[in-house]
Amino acid sequence: MTPFGLRLRELRAQRGATLSAMAAELGISAAYLSALERGHRGKPTPGLIQQICGYFGLIWDDVETLKRLADLSHPRVTLDTSGLTPGATALANELAQSIRTLPEPTIQELRKVLAERRGRERKR
Repeated sequence: MTPFGLRLRELRAQRGATLSAMAAELGISAAYLSALERGHRGKPTPGLIQQICGYFGLIWDDVETLKRLADLSHPRVTLDTSGLTPGATALANELAQSIRTLPEPTIQELRKVLAERRGRERKR
């Protein structure tokens, strides 16, 4: 499951919406909507994200959160490390090899380090 799929499922559960009813309202198949929730489809289009936000009546921060989650939710990531340091290439490969076996606390710790780094870079 992807971060976007998890949030979509939570929103649907909170509103008591079925997959088939929501899919019909959005003009997509229930199979596609289910695949989005389970992380078996890539990032939804900006138009579909807007439709989903409209369906749930999301505004402001909730819309931005859903867009951000969609950006973080492509289930097959490709990293191009050409032109980067050997250390960057090694890190990318080590992560690719071990991501399936990393415990969730370690994943959250790595994400925290990256978020802190992004925060420091924005302040510059």
